[in-house]
Amino acid sequence: MMTAVESSGRRRVTLDDVAQRAGVHKSTVSRALRSASSDPRVARIREVAEELGWTPDLIAAGLRNQQMRSIGVLVPRLTDVVLATIFEGIDDTLSQQGWQAVVVSTWDEPEVQRRRARLLLGHRVDGLIVADARDDEPYMVDIAGRGVPVLLVNRSYPGFVSVTCDDELGGRLAAEHLVGLGHTRLGVVAGMPYAVSLSNRVRGFRAAARERGVEVSDDLVVPSTIYPSAGREAGTRLLDLPDPPTAFFVVNDAAAIGLLGLLRERGLTPGVDVSVVGFNDIPEAAELHVPLTTVRNPMREMGALAANEALRMISGQPVTSRTLRPELVVRASTGPR
Repeated sequence: MMTAVESSGRRRVTLDDVAQRAGVHKSTVSRALRSASSDPRVARIREVAEELGWTPDLIAAGLRNQQMRSIGVLVPRLTDVVLATIFEGIDDTLSQQGWQAVVVSTWDEPEVQRRRARLLLGHRVDGLIVADARDDEPYMVDIAGRGVPVLLVNRSYPGFVSVTCDDELGGRLAAEHLVGLGHTRLGVVAGMPYAVSLSNRVRGFRAAARERGVEVSDDLVVPSTIYPSAGREAGTRLLDLPDPPTAFFVVNDAAAIGLLGLLRERGLTPGVDVSVVGFNDIPEAAELHVPLTTVRNPMREMGALAANEALRMISGQPVTSRTLRPELVVRASTGPR
């Protein structure tokens, strides 16, 4: 005789349904489905649960245990290759440990950031990993007082534990490379000033150049975004100067690719007429017509480490900020002055 579950297909399969079909008590089913035993009786109960389509009620379990085993992740936009790669590291690491990542895009807009953070808190996430921290609109300060652990990734903010690349060192590596090639007129496509990671890259670049006798004046540093159109726009401003740069440092690869397109249109060959260094080493960087010299950012490793540190915070273990080392990858887009 068919049960109500089998005939209607609408009601969620419960432990009682599995127990009735298996001919055992509900508590026996509960123990069996949590057990890793290879006992034939346990295996039979698992088979019955599979046949009926039983799935664990994670919400009910979370309410019982006061833990939903989920972490909210806030990113500016998941279509960005860098952020997507970081999120892959977060998601894969959490999944391996039986946790769920819930990601939302905030577009780097302060009001959207606050709204999406409240949304995640309303879904009772156990912690937040924030990849969109702004130093001019620190919404994390507000949500940190709500009893949910908050960890930053890719960007930092004073008073918060973060997992980041050593962005200042990455900027220094770019400057050392370009000055070492003989360039003394250096332009910078600087990204958004409210993103500490990008500001640190510019700071490291200018400091290392200065130490080598090359001053990067303010008129050679152009704020922008991190998308290809920004590389074009900032590059146009710099190339149209009376004395344009012979080399460029672009704080992320997507904007650097936009700049390379502009150079092509102007009949300039990267690595011959002008040099370009990007940052992050996204997969496309090596596949361009003129492969891009860039600073490799360990993005996936950063995400994995952030996930592990967030789990440690949730469990009450002590955590400290972590900084990962970048690496310069030299390709054809840079050459001697």
